[in-house]
Amino acid sequence: PPHRLRFMDAFAAVVAGDALGNITPLGPVVGEPAKAAFVRARVPIGAALTALAIENLLYTLSVAAMIAAGAIALLLRADVAAPLRSAGELAVAAVAALYLATVWILWTRPAILSRSASLLGRWLTSPALHARAEKVRALEHDVYTFGSRRREALAPLAALELAFHALGVLEVHITLAFLLPAPPTLLTSFVLETVNRMITVVFKFVPMQVGVNEAGTAVATQILGLGLQAGLTLAIVRKARILFWMIAGTVLLVRHGLSARRVLQNARF
Repeated sequence: PPHRLRFMDAFAAVVAGDALGNITPLGPVVGEPAKAAFVRARVPIGAALTALAIENLLYTLSVAAMIAAGAIALLLRADVAAPLRSAGELAVAAVAALYLATVWILWTRPAILSRSASLLGRWLTSPALHARAEKVRALEHDVYTFGSRRREALAPLAALELAFHALGVLEVHITLAFLLPAPPTLLTSFVLETVNRMITVVFKFVPMQVGVNEAGTAVATQILGLGLQAGLTLAIVRKARILFWMIAGTVLLVRHGLSARRVLQNARF
């Protein structure tokens, strides 16, 4: 508050930003600022970037939790090979470390970004960069204190993140139900969606995750006993969905006259 954003404006910004992030190898470097630039006429850029930072933090924690849950589900299978079991255990340990680091950061609230910007401004003798460090410090403060300032918003946000992952599992389950003679178990669909989340996170800077998504999904379905063909087809079907929204997002970007260079310029606050 006092800034507000209509749902349709936020929806269009997300579609446009994700389209730019998927098209270019810069990925989230331009995709996330594009969302803020898209709504700049309605809310200040600082407020938009703060909201994006908070949402990305919640999304990252939810993805980490899903990856850990998927790894545990895979480990519970009796036919898991030793190398895969070791990878699953490593994933669970990495997620636990991430959550511990997040708790430490939220508790100590280190001004990492603002101090880095200030030091870089002094080193480059750039007064503008040094002055921008104060705005970055305000952004850090808003992110760190969001939970204490807006407690009523945490539960709905967590529910929305959970719904996002649940819909991803449902998408996999329905697609495989059409592809296979018999529908898979929900646990199998959950593991496959976990694999997809991991591929998206690790290869975010590969445009549309071309090649890696298909190969990773095919390997996962092969390990789960569904065959390579099912994994390749599943990846292609999901790619078609991504392509549809990329076209819609590109149209919105063209209408607003946004490009990767202009987005990075507009993201300054």
